[in-house]
Amino acid sequence: MTIEAHLATLERKHGALERELNEALAHPSSSDRDIATLKRRKLRIKDEIEKIRSSVH
Repeated sequence: MTIEAHLATLERKHGALERELNEALAHPSSSDRDIATLKRRKLRIKDEIEKIRSSVH
């Protein structure tokens, strides 16, 4: 897998987590633990994207 393809995959995952997080935040029945887990996963992917981008530049 090329770096560009890997970045594209990570960006899609990040977007999907963003949508899932927004949906969870819109529903009061969502647990704080689930929301925190989504935020951590999203941040991990964002950090990986930034790490790859900084190593390429």
